[in-house]
Amino acid sequence: MATTTTSNAFLTTPTKTPSEKSKKSHHHFPNSDSKSRFEAYNRLQSAAVAFGEKLPIPEIVALGGQSDGKSSLLEALLGFRFNVREVEMGTRRPLILQMVHDSTALEPRCRFQEEDSEEYGSPVVLASAIADIIKSRTEAYLKKTKTAVSSKPIVMRAEYAHCPNLTIIDTPGFVLKAKKGEPENTPDEILSMVKSLASPPHRILLFLQQSSVEWCSSLWLDAVREIDPTYRRTVIVVSKFDNRLKEFTDRWEVDRYLSASGYLGDGTHPFFVALPKDRNTVSNDEFRRQISQVDSDVLRHLRDGIKGGFDEEKFRPFIGFGCLREYLESELQKRYKEAAPATLALLEQRCCEVTTELARLDSKIQATSDVAHLRRCAMLHTASISNHVGVLIDGAADPAPEQWGKTTEEEQSESGIGSWPGITAVIKPPNSTLRLYGGAAFERVIHEFRCAAYSIECPPVSREKVANILLAHAGRGGGRGVMEAAAEIARAAARSWLAPLLDTACDRLAFVLGNLFDLAVERSCSRDSDYGRKSGNMDGYVGFHAALRHSYNRFIKDLAKQCKQLVRHHLDSATSPYSQVCYENFQGGSGSGVTSMYRFSQPLVGSFSLELSEGGPALRHDKVRDQENIPPEKDAQETTPGKGVETREALRESQLTVPETPSPDQPCDMVYGGVKKEVGNEHGARKRQARMIGHSRNSDNLRLTNAGSFLFGNADSGLRSGSAYSDICSSAAQHFARIREVLVERSVMSTLNSGFLTPCRDRLMMALGLDLFAVNDEKFMDMFVAPGAIDILQNERQSLEKRQKILQSCLNEFKSVARAL
Repeated sequence: MATTTTSNAFLTTPTKTPSEKSKKSHHHFPNSDSKSRFEAYNRLQSAAVAFGEKLPIPEIVALGGQSDGKSSLLEALLGFRFNVREVEMGTRRPLILQMVHDSTALEPRCRFQEEDSEEYGSPVVLASAIADIIKSRTEAYLKKTKTAVSSKPIVMRAEYAHCPNLTIIDTPGFVLKAKKGEPENTPDEILSMVKSLASPPHRILLFLQQSSVEWCSSLWLDAVREIDPTYRRTVIVVSKFDNRLKEFTDRWEVDRYLSASGYLGDGTHPFFVALPKDRNTVSNDEFRRQISQVDSDVLRHLRDGIKGGFDEEKFRPFIGFGCLREYLESELQKRYKEAAPATLALLEQRCCEVTTELARLDSKIQATSDVAHLRRCAMLHTASISNHVGVLIDGAADPAPEQWGKTTEEEQSESGIGSWPGITAVIKPPNSTLRLYGGAAFERVIHEFRCAAYSIECPPVSREKVANILLAHAGRGGGRGVMEAAAEIARAAARSWLAPLLDTACDRLAFVLGNLFDLAVERSCSRDSDYGRKSGNMDGYVGFHAALRHSYNRFIKDLAKQCKQLVRHHLDSATSPYSQVCYENFQGGSGSGVTSMYRFSQPLVGSFSLELSEGGPALRHDKVRDQENIPPEKDAQETTPGKGVETREALRESQLTVPETPSPDQPCDMVYGGVKKEVGNEHGARKRQARMIGHSRNSDNLRLTNAGSFLFGNADSGLRSGSAYSDICSSAAQHFARIREVLVERSVMSTLNSGFLTPCRDRLMMALGLDLFAVNDEKFMDMFVAPGAIDILQNERQSLEKRQKILQSCLNEFKSVARAL
């Protein structure tokens, strides 16, 4: 017996030993009040199993290792054999044995509760058929659920004149290794299931362990200790005690073993039980006689076979099956009596809950024919969802971001979009590791797009492309060939590299907004439960909820499509040949240079420069490193194309030969430090010089000249710092950066905000309403009355009504029990 000293009698076995009466009789049965109380709990337990009720009914849970004697103990308690041990059902499903003492039942009457019902089937005539029923039910249910172990119990009611009023839940036996044909994790599943069954504090644990196992090496005792660390609700039974008796010769040896104080504590006393080993077919009377005989033999051996006997006053109440049986019955009846008031109160609560649920179901059935009522409730629910979406966009911390928010990496992974296209570097904006949703997540994606855009450099351009563009401009007589060539290269690069980024930004933002639907539903449910339901009772209308979700997703998808078109329009405008974006800062005075024009880090300073992640700086510098495409400032002489070099080049114009059209065939006879002067036609040259100076085209014409030599000349001359190719690449990078800055800062940011957030705030309810409610009644009711839906509701109501009657019957019975206490 596991008895411990404690003030809480509901959770502990009594500190007193079993009554002296147990020494004289193995067949003490309770009075009529105890029996009525036991019957009431049995019926309540059957209802709980059938309807899945979680009721704190006092119960005994038998647990232990396989082959530790649980099956034999159950047969002994029943008073007859049915070969449970041969079925080995203990490895897969628990068995609830409801033993009812009935003095009129001279033969056992066993009935099994039907699966998913509180009704019991016909009595089982042959005891040997019990094992077959247990086996077949176990296999059928496991095949249905496709599992190796199940916690759903089999309930068997046994009425017999020789069994006590006792209910025991026989659990699967612990095993170290799965049987052949079973999954390898079967031992872990059994252990987990048994712990789940034994964990509720209203259950008494009946733990069996063979006498051959030493306390210090007991594996399963450790498992029991995890469930009940102090053994205050555990009854420990040492089975097959007769096998250990042979090892004792002196009194001190047997007394030390029986005390087990070194391992179980002074307040915990195990029972020591031996049962008949003969498994031959015998009558029920003979079986019970053998049980009594084994008890007598064990006591006789302890008194006569041990030198000095044993401490009979201390240990006699814990030796023998009869003592254990009477203790379990009296202990369970005691728990029943103590728990009756709380059970009565709980039953009253459950009956009220079921009545309320039944009224709600009646209302729902009636509402299926009231279209106006359904429209009103559906509109209220839709308005609630739309309002909560707006609140989440404006900033909210409910529900918990830790559970519902996502990091940047999770957004990329779950959206299926992945990293930004064309960018190999990892883009980690501030707060990327925080779990955000709603408006905060939206702003983080916006800033991540900024970071991605500024990390792109103008891609290198081949000499062939430069030549094709440059020669074409020169052939049209353009005087700004170099600048136009650079601008055209920058436009092509911007269209090629920035367009995928814009599409990705729209998709990511759509994913962030799409996630808000579940959060809005969660907020709506929590608000309704906290402050009373105001948004319309739409629980259970799966078709409507599916239609609402589909309409919301389609709204967000349409917004993403529209935003993609808008930002593409801005990209086309910024990269149009007629756009002055590339020249805005090139037309100013000499004071406007690269340094003043391309401070692209400045627009990045904003709310998301505040790094809130753990370990990050509180405020970032104005310049975001590694996210700019700024040409390096090599020296003070590097200036905006077409400006600073103009005067210098103009002074050398008279010394240069300036052909009208650059050509790959132009001879490369230019010499550094001095150039060949043109012979003759000086007047024409001076005219050209004056005309070019007047139109600010000196540098371009010089680059055209250089294009004939450096760009298309030999490899050595092509690598010189003053070549047209280098100048065009450098100028193209600056043009690209300018296009990117104007696109990102002037156009895209405001477009994404107005294209996504404003419609979600202002037009979401209208869009959802038109989609869901601007239809005729027949189409509207399709969302609520699916084929067979009325039948399903009616069946649910019938089941609930049946459950209400059973619980009300149990309540009335417990009221009678309470009056008898």
